[in-house]
Amino acid sequence: MTSQHKPLAVAIMGPTASGKTAAALTIAKEIPVEIISVDSALVYRGMDIGTAKPSAEELASAPHHLIDIIDPLDAYSVAQFREDAIRLVAEIQARGRLPLLVGGTMMYFKGLNDGLDDLPTADADVRARLDAEAARIGWPGMHAKLRDVDPVTADRLAPNDAQRINRALEIHELSGKPMSALLARREKQELPFDLVPFALEPSDRAVLHERIALRFDQMLGKYDDTGIVAEVAGLRARGDLNPNLPSMRCVGYRQAWEYLDGTIDRAQLRETGIIATRQLAKRQLTWLRSMPERIVIDCLGPDPAPQMLAHLATLRA
Repeated sequence: MTSQHKPLAVAIMGPTASGKTAAALTIAKEIPVEIISVDSALVYRGMDIGTAKPSAEELASAPHHLIDIIDPLDAYSVAQFREDAIRLVAEIQARGRLPLLVGGTMMYFKGLNDGLDDLPTADADVRARLDAEAARIGWPGMHAKLRDVDPVTADRLAPNDAQRINRALEIHELSGKPMSALLARREKQELPFDLVPFALEPSDRAVLHERIALRFDQMLGKYDDTGIVAEVAGLRARGDLNPNLPSMRCVGYRQAWEYLDGTIDRAQLRETGIIATRQLAKRQLTWLRSMPERIVIDCLGPDPAPQMLAHLATLRA
């Protein structure tokens, strides 16, 4: 819903390979916009191939924000994103342009739209204990443990989503309550702008899966001295990164790291990378379905940009 007194911002959401960047750049040719990336992988410098980072030409076609802002050794939280996004939206609006928030990190969108929670802060001792337990029983075993105490959260997490399973179990141990219950109680924090939420969703999941496989093959390349393997090899050569960092847990990077460790072969790298990307897309679509206010556009149909522009024209009339 939009109001008469608040300025507009536009969200272009969707699963991976749904054409979000292309739609945003098409809109940028028609009206003055600036693009705010809503992607937890694009924030990292030196991670270009595996994140499908926009090309230099694409980045130059419209102002972009929250891309290449931190080192892979560092972390970037939902709270930081919300603060940066609200500040950037105001600055872009002050320049007379339309802010486009574009990406597939649904935690960022949800944190921006609903506000932050009062979940307990991280506890290094608890996390270390949970990691040790995971080393014994595996993350699927930890996922089963989470299902016993918080089935709602477990249902939306993949059995190998180590980072989020660890956090959900940590919250339950520290608070004695399921994370889902704590999130349900939080109060919505009103935004200083109206956010128009477009969602690019596939009418045929199989076609999206074909796109995902094609994209991963393009990232992988034909040889190890090109593509994501070469990129991860360069990151490993720094000597200060490890596979447990949030940056190296990104889809594609985790699998390439395992390949370079020799624990999987190239065929397994491709297979596990595509499977992980499909699982990511499934989680993204689950998040989107929890947003009834979104405006759904078939990402497999006609160019979605004109449909978005037509809808925006009615709001601005």
